[in-house]
Formats: sequence, C-alpha cells, structure tokens
Amino acid sequence: MAVTPIDLLASVVHLGPGGTIRTGTAEPGLGSDPGGWRLRAFHARTDADVHADQWEVHPEAEEIVSCLIGKMRLHLRPERPGHPEEEITLTAGTAAIVPRGRWHRIRLDTPSNILAVTLPHGSRLEKR
Repeated sequence: MAVTPIDLLASVVHLGPGGTIRTGTAEPGLGSDPGGWRLRAFHARTDADVHADQWEVHPEAEEIVSCLIGKMRLHLRPERPGHPEEEITLTAGTAAIVPRGRWHRIRLDTPSNILAVTLPHGSRLEKR
C-alpha cells in the first residue's frame, strides 16, 4: 500500500477497531462513524465556524480538544442550575479533555487551528 500525505484540514480520520485507520472528506456537522474514534482538524476564522452559539455533547466518550494555532476558550455548561459556566483558555499547543456527557462549546479569541478526537456516536447540538 502506498503511503501518501493527508491534508488534516480537509479530511476526517477514523480510528477504527483493531487498529485500522481510514480517511474521508471532512463532513459538515457532527457526522457519525460506527467504526470507532474520529480525529478532525480544522481552521476556524470566526465563532460561527465552531458553532459558538450552540452546546455540543458526546454521550458515549470523552473528547480531547486541542488548539494547534491561535487562542480560544472552551466553555463547559454548568452541571447544576445557578452555577457559572467553566471557561478554559487554550493557546497554541494546549488541550483539554471534555468529560463524557458534558455539554461544551468553543469561542475564538483569534482565528485558530483546532484538533478534536472523540467517538462521534450520538453527538448532539443544542441551541445556547
């Protein structure tokens, strides 16, 4: 099998059971792949690129969110009513692990390259 470069900003990488890896075109929205984990890198110019006005949740797995270039804030919805959102600042080269089932969203401080890895099954968005 020939080994060729992968444009991570234009592809989704699926990490499957048994150590398989396959790539595909980056799909808009959350998508789903029953074969395992999804690694996605993308360039976000504005808050609209990271659906900052919506909460996202992954009920079946944790998610690692990494800022490769730029600066952004990861917001975690309060687990109990009346409590404030948690806000984690991510700068180039840093990451945070979002707990399984925790609603979260991203806001940009500057245009950023972002890398995220999670199981996409059952992922949902909800208007903020």
